[in-house]
Amino acid sequence: MADKPSVLFVCVHNAGRSQMAAAWLTHLAGDRVEVRSAGSAPGAAVNPAAVEAMAEVGIDISRETPKLLTVDAVQESDVCITMGCGDTCPVFPGKRYLDWKLEDPAGQGVEAVRPIRDEIKTLVEGLIAEIAPARPEARA
Repeated sequence: MADKPSVLFVCVHNAGRSQMAAAWLTHLAGDRVEVRSAGSAPGAAVNPAAVEAMAEVGIDISRETPKLLTVDAVQESDVCITMGCGDTCPVFPGKRYLDWKLEDPAGQGVEAVRPIRDEIKTLVEGLIAEIAPARPEARA
């Protein structure tokens, strides 16, 4: 992995789980990780319940748009994470592939999306500890 690892979150529509995961990783790891998300059949917009659930924790994903999964996005990523949605990524040597089994928030209200949001946060925190742990502050 490079000095700055890159992570790609993949879900069919790139409208819920993968968007929340990308937002959590960006929020929690800051500039220590390069973050991408995409889907094999991107939806028209990000799931409104996912937008609302993330807003409740102070993260705005309202301006995000679903993006098409490309071979280049996979090639440029160190870690490719599918979200339990049956999507597959092209496989390249030297990449790490994970599948996080998460309930689909599509068509659900914010009450049902909150636990998914919280589970994603926990998974992202574990990922950060592995690939981009916080650097100790330099002491003067």
